[in-house]
Amino acid sequence: MEFKADFSKWWDIPTTDKQIGLESYDSINLISFGDFAINVTIFNSWLVIALIVLFSVLVTRNLKYEKDVSKSQIVLETLVLWLQKEAKDTSGAQNNQYLGMALGLFCFIMVANLLTFIPWFRPPTASLSTTMALAAVVFFSIPYFAIKNAGLKGYLKKFIEPMPLMLPLNIFSEIFSVLAMGLRLFGNMLSGVMFAMILSAFIPFVAPLLMQSLGLLTGSIQAYIFALLAVVYSSSVKEKQSEIT
Repeated sequence: MEFKADFSKWWDIPTTDKQIGLESYDSINLISFGDFAINVTIFNSWLVIALIVLFSVLVTRNLKYEKDVSKSQIVLETLVLWLQKEAKDTSGAQNNQYLGMALGLFCFIMVANLLTFIPWFRPPTASLSTTMALAAVVFFSIPYFAIKNAGLKGYLKKFIEPMPLMLPLNIFSEIFSVLAMGLRLFGNMLSGVMFAMILSAFIPFVAPLLMQSLGLLTGSIQAYIFALLAVVYSSSVKEKQSEIT
């Protein structure tokens, strides 16, 4: 089995005369070992995860409870408390069981969008494979939290509400609602990248900065919406059960 590594394409800045879409993100292999290959999307996803882990370790290794705390700890606490409040208000739960999922999804999407300020960085969220993987996390979290909070019977009961005839529609609704999350995130992120590339051909210096600033704003909104929808879907059974009781 032959091992190959070529990172020259990783910092190759894409231009408008190159194909933009799935091929430009998923078909550029950086490392290959036989039939196993790591493309740009996977590598950049690992890079985003590594940066999140590194930041978390650096910030949490010297946590303080006094007034004299570091700015990084203040930023981290503000983010955690904000998402904790949003998750509780959205789910109606009294505990923080949804915080880890919401925080993980939000940070991954947010950091991926922050790194778009690096000209050659291709955000993994602009690839359908990544956004559908994030949607899969939400898809499997729905039965996990539902069974955890309401039991297997309570989870299965929602598929026949308000009547058993709704069973097929409820099943398809749960599947396609989660798929729509991944497609929406993919479309918004990829369209922003494509629009920035097109404008860069006409205004090489001003357009990239303006579009990246706008992309950071829209990317932050998309990260918030995705994390919030994940909490909504994951807590749906618990809300229904509480209404019945």
